[in-house]
Amino acid sequence: MRTYRQFCALAKALDVVGDRWSLLVVRELLIRGPSRYTDIRRGLPGIATNLLADRLRELEEAGVVRRSTARPPVATPLFELTPRGEELRDVVLALGRWGSPLMMEASDEDEFQTHWLTLPLTLRLVDHAPADPPVSIQVLTGDEPLLIEARDGRVHTRLASAERPDAVLEGPHRVVSGLLVGRLDLDAARSRGARYEGDPRTLARVQPNAAPARA
Repeated sequence: MRTYRQFCALAKALDVVGDRWSLLVVRELLIRGPSRYTDIRRGLPGIATNLLADRLRELEEAGVVRRSTARPPVATPLFELTPRGEELRDVVLALGRWGSPLMMEASDEDEFQTHWLTLPLTLRLVDHAPADPPVSIQVLTGDEPLLIEARDGRVHTRLASAERPDAVLEGPHRVVSGLLVGRLDLDAARSRGARYEGDPRTLARVQPNAAPARA
């Protein structure tokens, strides 16, 4: 492992997770939990297979990742975060919050996978009516269905399909994400190709406190 050789906690942390792809490996395991090597690689488009193997080995040696034996019929080892690795959740969320303004400058050619939305949406969305009955919003964008649920004052996001969601939001990922985090209002999102079925109050219940801006 390369090291900065500095008596500094930040430098020591970067010795472990500062290499390219390392924190994105952590991101994948935070979102998906125990995962096969092929699942991790699928969530990291552009990484060479030998480089991913190196990063997993380095994170194992540092006590951030461990291997576990999968139950049948899965016949391949699973990788998961250790308790020490789980402590990086706040670090990943803080970096995501810091990087959020940069999303406005993202190229249309950037890769997108639906599960990448789960952490930022968990960070940004708010249940504004905790005393009301639970509601669910099915989000259809990218490669997998995403479900947003508001209940008991908290907003939960996961990859899933609901049989009878209270609302359905579908469209291009940039538009959908912009609407959910309040950068676009519903009319502006619809003009850019989004489709929304359901009571607009269901969507408003989970959006951030900041007022949406027309673009």
